[in-house]
Amino acid sequence: MTVTLNHTIVPARDNDAEADFFAGIMGLRRLQPDGIDGKFAPVAVNDSLTLQFMTLPEPEPHHLAFDVEPAEFGQILARLQARGVPYGNSPRDPANGRTDHPLCPRGLFFTDGTGNLYEVMTKA
Repeated sequence: MTVTLNHTIVPARDNDAEADFFAGIMGLRRLQPDGIDGKFAPVAVNDSLTLQFMTLPEPEPHHLAFDVEPAEFGQILARLQARGVPYGNSPRDPANGRTDHPLCPRGLFFTDGTGNLYEVMTKA
């Protein structure tokens, strides 16, 4: 049996704002509102995974990590820099401007307005 993750809920103070931010930085497609009463702001990560951003009164931030190809990493880094979004090589200091990740040749962390910590890693 093969098990794949279909979707996960990402807590947000403002689901639309956080979904737009994440999709914009990662170069992903924002989908139409989903769920009962359209309470989810979905972002398609790939053919089998969707992140469902959901507004909560007191969201508890999550950590989500992504493997990307080197060219995609460069594009993500360029979008972060163009938008003035802080990034760094450590979850303890996600604003130090470094990409020398301890677990891979290049990687970075950045946060959204809710405090969700995103990790992006590449092999080269």
